[in-house]
Amino acid sequence: MTPQPTADPHGTIETVFRIESPRVIAAVARMVRDVGIAEELAQDALVAALEQWPRDGVPDNPGAWLMAAARHRAVDLIRRRENYARKLAEIGRDLETTAPPEEPSALHDPDDIDDDLLRLVFTTCHPVLSPEARIALTLRLLGGLTTPEIARAFLVPEATVAQRIVRAKRTLATRNVAFEVPYGPDRAARLGSVLDVIYLIFNEGYAATAGDDWLRPALCEDALRLARVLSGLMPKEPEVHGLTSLLEFQASRATARTGPSGEPILLKEQNRSRWNRMLIARGIAALDRAGATATGAPGPYALQAAIAACHAHAYAYEETDWQTIATLYGLLSARAPSPVVELNRAVAVSMAQGPEPALAIVDAIAAEPALRDYHLLPSVRGDLLQRLGRTDEARAEFERAARQTRNEREREMLLKRAAGDGA
Repeated sequence: MTPQPTADPHGTIETVFRIESPRVIAAVARMVRDVGIAEELAQDALVAALEQWPRDGVPDNPGAWLMAAARHRAVDLIRRRENYARKLAEIGRDLETTAPPEEPSALHDPDDIDDDLLRLVFTTCHPVLSPEARIALTLRLLGGLTTPEIARAFLVPEATVAQRIVRAKRTLATRNVAFEVPYGPDRAARLGSVLDVIYLIFNEGYAATAGDDWLRPALCEDALRLARVLSGLMPKEPEVHGLTSLLEFQASRATARTGPSGEPILLKEQNRSRWNRMLIARGIAALDRAGATATGAPGPYALQAAIAACHAHAYAYEETDWQTIATLYGLLSARAPSPVVELNRAVAVSMAQGPEPALAIVDAIAAEPALRDYHLLPSVRGDLLQRLGRTDEARAEFERAARQTRNEREREMLLKRAAGDGA
């Protein structure tokens, strides 16, 4: 079938490239063993599409066309290198006969592409990179976001994001990081980094640390998509399913978490009829998969997903099984101890047993260095003090939380609470 010109070829090309670029970059990175060069070759393929598609029409299989174009450029690059013979041996003699763009069906080996994509995930989240660099590189190569989009999402200058990405690529190259999926203990250690990066991306979208908006839905969508891809690539890893389940549950509440003007709506006041039941069903299914693939006690993400499931099963706030949630937080605290987990456990205990035992938990962790500038500590403490009738102390805590947060929407809410306006 002859490709037909389209009314908006540039828009089509941009959409296709955003969807297909992770797989293209992953496949080419396996060939050239350098994610920076792989991204450049994928961009070259995009330029070729921008030149040819408006003239010749969008091909029937645009993703395969981009893959072929990028692979051909990779072969040309390898031919130009002095060590062409060694590199060619590594990637296979069949590269000489790679099908042209007009024959996309010969290019598709879904299993091979998926293996490449999995390698790319582990490479962009390698522990040799800082957490900030991992996030930026993952969003760039796997999320398909541009440098300005990443900068806007995290409220940092474009130059900062650009430097992080450049340095990340340079670090991977100079440290000779293998483009591979690790096995055994190395995989377990690296998988944690991968899951943490996806979780951090989602959290920044779910409750932005700074700026004028409380939610950044696009970041949540990118993280959830990455989690779903990873669960498909690693179906036997329970924590991958646990993270996917957690994000499905959290994403199900998104539309109910803000009011008409973008103001935050806390869990107690949310209209649960606006929770997305399809995402909840997906979360339940993913949690079931986490349980079915686990060989021991549930991991931290599966436990958090189980907590989220308790909320999802309650059709009204009053029906929430706080005792089970408090128990799950106790298990989570034992499995992955942290002051933040303890703070969340205190909230659950306050609902199950009352504010007084919860306040004791909060006061026991108040001096933790990790919580020194964490605005949710005084926010939770203020809530507990308010419920105990200690209104002056509660007001001071809400005001302290308002000073510490960098999110304008959250600051407004906390100041209202300090003034006695709102539960």
